[in-house]
Amino acid sequence: MDGTVTIVGSGPTGLLLAGDLAAAGVSVTVIEKRPAGISNLTRAFGVHARTMEQLDARGLADALVTIGHKITELRLLGSLAIDLSGLRTRFPYLLTTPQYEVENLLLRRAVEHGATFRHGARVTGVSQDGEGVTVEFTGEDGTAETLRSAYAVGADGTRSAVRESLGLPFPGHSVIKSIVLADVRLTGEPEPTVAVSRSGRSFAFTMPFGDGYWRVGGWDRTHGDSADAEPVDPEELRGILQRVFGTDFGMHDARWMSRFHSDERQVARYRVGRVLLAGDAAHTHSPVGGQGMNTGLQDAANLGWKLAAVINGQEPEGLLDTYHTERHPIGREVIRSSGTMLRFAMAQTPALRGLRTVAAFAVGHLPLANRRLLGTLSGIGLTYGPGVRRVPDVRLQEGRLYEALRAGTFVRIVPRGRVEPGDERTTVVHWASDRQDTLLVRPDGYTA
Repeated sequence: MDGTVTIVGSGPTGLLLAGDLAAAGVSVTVIEKRPAGISNLTRAFGVHARTMEQLDARGLADALVTIGHKITELRLLGSLAIDLSGLRTRFPYLLTTPQYEVENLLLRRAVEHGATFRHGARVTGVSQDGEGVTVEFTGEDGTAETLRSAYAVGADGTRSAVRESLGLPFPGHSVIKSIVLADVRLTGEPEPTVAVSRSGRSFAFTMPFGDGYWRVGGWDRTHGDSADAEPVDPEELRGILQRVFGTDFGMHDARWMSRFHSDERQVARYRVGRVLLAGDAAHTHSPVGGQGMNTGLQDAANLGWKLAAVINGQEPEGLLDTYHTERHPIGREVIRSSGTMLRFAMAQTPALRGLRTVAAFAVGHLPLANRRLLGTLSGIGLTYGPGVRRVPDVRLQEGRLYEALRAGTFVRIVPRGRVEPGDERTTVVHWASDRQDTLLVRPDGYTA
């Protein structure tokens, strides 16, 4: 074996997984087609509360907060205001920051723990047997190479070479084509919040990064057939903003522009023998709600401790099946919820516009509907079924729960004064309050 785990793809999903495995003593090699030092300029821009908690459990959240911008209110469809400030978490906001800033933190952690990287490498085939997985790739100099490992993870995006090598279908369809995006400066800046609105045959959004740049984007039905590779004319985006917001906000000095299409797809199985899929390689959906990068990072948080426990002989291999049973329904829910928001934004028929009005009223006036939407968007409300729920960052005699989770182990919280030994798999801590129960928390912050 050349290593224990091969990860294909060094986006946020692959990097978080590589860091978790390397921190657990697992030998990890990451294969990435981008040359070393090339930033991943993509459409991801926001980190939701649950993802911030996962980063906090790795000691990374506070550093990201210093370079991001906190958004406490989302404005959707012109009139619906969603207040994030009441979320019961250390992070009651959406943190806006370019994806490469998240990657930089995760890359540094993975390298510090000993993960190996092969940049400029393109995967050409993946095969497996009862003993391991062989990944074929061409190196940076074009030489054909192979890498043999016990397990492999495809975190290589919507056009996943790993998924295609396995012959796995990626069922679904394109929902909308030719969405244009840009990071720009605005002479007449709007309020510093995330705003999504529509008008006639167009919709658009604005969002501040907090560094003087704004992420702006939109879609117009008249440009619906433009290919992703077709360059973006700034005048096209200006026109969309004018039609939707009544102004282009004095858009200028674009540092990045792109065009993409939005698919709704999900692979049927996240695990095929010794190969697993995570992030956009397993699911893709509408960008409305900004859940894409977050869903992938939480895939990795769920998979990492399980894969490490199996490799280190602490759990049977069947534990890996729970990665699919827990995360596949979450991927399906994100596809459903983000797709609903996109269809509301694109609504043309009177029936769909009526449903949008009803939904906006429910979220704005009914606490249960509001909590459900907040829980889905932020990730705070997502559970893995009965008895497996997110544990908030409770106070301990020793500090905070998510500080204790940085050890990468289970955390057992026991009453004050009780003497109970821990072991290599479990850290024992104590309630700060007078609680008399015992709670076992998984390494990913869910009840065990």
